[in-house]
Amino acid sequence: MNLFDPRTLWLIGAVLMLLGAAETIVRVLGRRPESGIDTAILETFRLRVHAWWILFAILAAAFLLGHWTTVVFFGLISFWALREFITLTPTRPGDHRTLFWVFFLCTPLQFWLVGMGYYSWYSIAIPVYAFLFIPARIALAGDYKRFLERTAKIQTGLLICVYCLSYAPALLTVPQVSANKHAELASSAAKSGGPSESNSAADLVAQTPAGRTAKGDVPAARVVDAAGRLRLLFFFILMVQLSDALQYAWSQLPSKHVIVPTINATRTWEGLLGGTASVTLLGAILSWATPFPDWWMAGVMSAVIALMGFAGGITMSAMKRDRGVKDFGTLVEGHGGVLDRIDSLCFAAPVFFHLTVWWLG
Repeated sequence: MNLFDPRTLWLIGAVLMLLGAAETIVRVLGRRPESGIDTAILETFRLRVHAWWILFAILAAAFLLGHWTTVVFFGLISFWALREFITLTPTRPGDHRTLFWVFFLCTPLQFWLVGMGYYSWYSIAIPVYAFLFIPARIALAGDYKRFLERTAKIQTGLLICVYCLSYAPALLTVPQVSANKHAELASSAAKSGGPSESNSAADLVAQTPAGRTAKGDVPAARVVDAAGRLRLLFFFILMVQLSDALQYAWSQLPSKHVIVPTINATRTWEGLLGGTASVTLLGAILSWATPFPDWWMAGVMSAVIALMGFAGGITMSAMKRDRGVKDFGTLVEGHGGVLDRIDSLCFAAPVFFHLTVWWLG
């Protein structure tokens, strides 16, 4: 796989320039107190930028080391996030053996299935088999106190921290269409007056509305090779991070209309609408880095990421309110735990994955 094709290098360069510009702006404003900007806001942005540097550095290293390294990287993040989630919620001795199977069987098995590309298995392993196993195993422990609450807690943690997050590295298994096959399919379709009758991934792309030209006979979708799938994952994570940052920035407007004051006082309509519009525009501009054949498709997918990221943030805020804590953990300086940083990622990943596969055939 050629990781250093021009589009990949341009995308990495764009991310580095964004992070460099953000770091410079924060430093300049921090040295000019007369600017009138709240120092607390500047400090929040500074910590966010530092966290992004660490995230993208680790992610880039995982990309360079290969497919399985990336999957294992997300698996470790998932394991740690699940640990934070379970730590904040009360458990009883009767839950411990169930949690052993959840941590040391369900979690690694889910990412192994993702790494192997077994969609028909990893799409149902947790929501069907694990969700049936958890209440049965807890019942066998003989402890019935708060049974429904304990079962729901473990299932929710497994769903969000493991199942949903696993769809991020699953983007590396989007059906591959080679350049040669893409060209052969275009030639065959042009000669026959329609798409070929093969059941390959390339043909599936060609047979969808997004995979045809205006004449309806030649595939128009961009080649989805290994490097393209890598860019797709990079694009997804970039849009999630930009969405979080822009929604926070827009929420600092003087005129604020908080969406759910009892859950999160910083989530405003101005932040949601302004951040979503900004991310939609940026996604459309970066459409050249994605396999989507039209710029507006990349924009729509970016808007979906922003909306689902908001849903993840507000949902996890409700859980923290319920437990009476500010953060899920203390691993990341100034940002709490791992789960505090990936809540948007968890909610956006499965929706982005399925819409991408559907749109590309």
